Amino acid sequence: MPTAIVTGASRGLGFELTRALLREGRRVVIDARGVRELEAAERTLAELGDVVAVRGNVTDPDHRAELLAAAGQELDLLVNNASVLGPSPQPPLASYPVEVLEYVYRVNVVAPLALAQLAIPRLPEGGRILNVTSDAAVEPYAGWGGYGSSKAALEQLTAILAAEHPALRIYAVDPGDMRTKMHQDAFPGEDISDRPEPAESVPGLLALIEGEHASGRYRASELAGAVA
Repeated sequence: MPTAIVTGASRGLGFELTRALLREGRRVVIDARGVRELEAAERTLAELGDVVAVRGNVTDPDHRAELLAAAGQELDLLVNNASVLGPSPQPPLASYPVEVLEYVYRVNVVAPLALAQLAIPRLPEGGRILNVTSDAAVEPYAGWGGYGSSKAALEQLTAILAAEHPALRIYAVDPGDMRTKMHQDAFPGEDISDRPEPAESVPGLLALIEGEHASGRYRASELAGAVA
């Protein structure tokens, strides 16, 4: 059975994407840091198909190895969805705590690359890597220097991996604004009920997973309903 790894899948976009992949008959290995949230997600998702939950932090090399071991030899898709925002509210770069920035980069940049390094030798020709990015990677929003620059670095790593592995399809995908905990943390005290639910971004991601789009950067909203 084709197997996917989806990180950060106990809620939000990772959870909704996992739900869709299971409905399509894939086996999915998921992770998250929180025990209760991950266990609850596993119980719900197990009703749809073969899901394996591995608790841990993507910055931990042992945890990354556990994810690959759980996936086995049928791995054909890696979705690097787990990420952290950083402080909330976000500080300007001139006063951003450097030790916190280092952690943001470890989660948002180093860990996805490390997982890709483990996954690439197992991926078949045409295998996919999706790195979830943000418009903050390309737009200079004041106060978004930590998170935005980490996603910009992730996008450049994605582009270089794609150039180095032309037999694979390696994507940076921007899901757009979503009604998630991270988005609420980014706008503390604001009403974000007008943002779309994470499930609305899933069709765009599936278009990359199922279609024949060339490696590159995409916006989920532009891909929804289009499997090319």
